[in-house]
Amino acid sequence: MIGGSVMRKVLRKMGRDVVMYHHATHPVARRMHLIESHGINLVLDIGANVGHFGHELRSLGYRGRIVSFEPLKSAYAELQVAARGDSLWTTHNCAIGSEDGWAEINVAANLQSSSLLAMLPRHLNSAPESSYQGVERVQVRRLDTVLPEVMKPGDVLYLKSDTQGYESEVVNGGEEALRRAAGVQMELSLVPLYSGETLLADMIHELDKRGLQLMSIEPAFADPATGQLLQVDGIFFRAPAHALA
Repeated sequence: MIGGSVMRKVLRKMGRDVVMYHHATHPVARRMHLIESHGINLVLDIGANVGHFGHELRSLGYRGRIVSFEPLKSAYAELQVAARGDSLWTTHNCAIGSEDGWAEINVAANLQSSSLLAMLPRHLNSAPESSYQGVERVQVRRLDTVLPEVMKPGDVLYLKSDTQGYESEVVNGGEEALRRAAGVQMELSLVPLYSGETLLADMIHELDKRGLQLMSIEPAFADPATGQLLQVDGIFFRAPAHALA
């Protein structure tokens, strides 16, 4: 029988690894432990793209409601297919921002890097496949506008925002939602990747002022040439007693 250390050496030579899946050491296990321990039963999935996050939640055992928001028509069509057959997963074809209205979103070749902000050279150099190919006019709604439509009495709320640099606009239009949220997951840049975005340190400060403390970090996007980490998902929670129903 091959020993554990020998097996890991073999796997690493193949570009693979085996790690312990426990909330004390594994970032995804930690996130799910926090979601479960806080009794989360409603996830608002902002910037859902084609539904990867919703599928991941289901595969990890989350059985509560998911409400996904995606502005791009092509991505939204795939999102609808992803949510089909799941009675607790609903979808909305809109962006989330600081004001209700309409805007032009920059459409990236890989779809997932599409943003209402201009992409900076640092991002494009690290991911040429993310280059903008055009623009699309999309509806924008404030999070606080849609909250009464999707949140029910007794819901314990978790906000996930993956909006490619637009996170501060999501925050500015969602003060009530943030006040009611038990947890927040937000994709944040360590270096400027989109024009005008709020970087990690400043967003940690903004969420801390709202009673949400950084509990975990999950690596998201790194420069394939240098290995420099460029984006992470910050996982923020407040004490259960401070979450408002």
